[in-house]
Amino acid sequence: MSREPLLTWRSWPFVERPTHSIFLVSFLFLLSILLFKITVISWSMPVYYILGMLLVIGNLLPYFVQTEYEMYDTEIVVYYAFIKITRPYSQFGCFYKDKYGVMLSTFKLPRRLDPFRGQSLRFSKSRAEQTALMELLRDKIGKEY
Repeated sequence: MSREPLLTWRSWPFVERPTHSIFLVSFLFLLSILLFKITVISWSMPVYYILGMLLVIGNLLPYFVQTEYEMYDTEIVVYYAFIKITRPYSQFGCFYKDKYGVMLSTFKLPRRLDPFRGQSLRFSKSRAEQTALMELLRDKIGKEY
């Protein structure tokens, strides 16, 4: 039995926002030079350089890879490069729109822990899915802030 998603879209901020991407890559390049000078040249500890750069790039990885979103009747499926995240709507207590997408919160009210416990859904560049997504979330989750 194959189920059809109610709504699907893709987001790839690295390609969709070229100006931001140029600044980000420039910043990462300068940060890598600074970290190299501190950790390798001053401290003679290349392990700290490798760990530091892995942490920074690992945190920014969702920005660099294409993300595909699929909204089903009972759950949300998010595909990153090699990662699949499936979460039922029942895990979320509310949602709210931000500058680049929608944040699904595990709490009944928006909290500062949302980026860690919730799920962020980024809009595509065209935002063609925005209206349908907001209506679907109002129906499935209910509380919008």
